[in-house]
This record gives sequence, C-alpha cells and structure tokens, in this order.
Amino acid sequence: MKALAEENRLRLMRLLLEGERSVNELAEATGMSQYNVSKHLRILREAGLLAQEKNGQQRLYAIAPTLAEHLAENASVLDLGCCQFDFKRLAT
Repeated sequence: MKALAEENRLRLMRLLLEGERSVNELAEATGMSQYNVSKHLRILREAGLLAQEKNGQQRLYAIAPTLAEHLAENASVLDLGCCQFDFKRLAT
C-alpha cells in the first residue's frame, strides 16, 4: 500500500496498464523528469508491482504478471482489505 500511496506512482501504474514503456516515454507522458520517474519506478518494482526488462540500453517497465492477472480478473481493482485501488478511475 505504501508504494501506491503517492499520486505520481498511481499515474505511472495507470500508464503501464496500457502496456510496457520506457522511462523516457513515462517521463514524456507525465511531464516528470526522468530522474523522478526512475525513483518512482524503483519503489514500485521493489514492492513487486512492476516487472523490468532490459532491451539493449533501454529498460522497459510493465505491470508484474501476477498483478496484471489479478487486475484482469477483478475489473482493474486491487483490493488490499483495508482499501481498494481502482486503476480505471485514476486520472493521468
């Protein structure tokens, strides 16, 4: 829950639900610096919410397969018991 408690990380998650993206693509889509995007992605990855794939010099980020499966089965809602995150309703 702590990893998703920050608005910019929620924005990044929503963008990544559309498909894998690089840090540069995410920075451009959000208007954030590459440095800040990288910091947020690291936190999400360490929380097990993202997967990272190296493609040459570039790193591509995507929703972790287990989370993607869960969201697909639950209409893009992540229920943590104490709270719910509805990724369809988050603003980018």
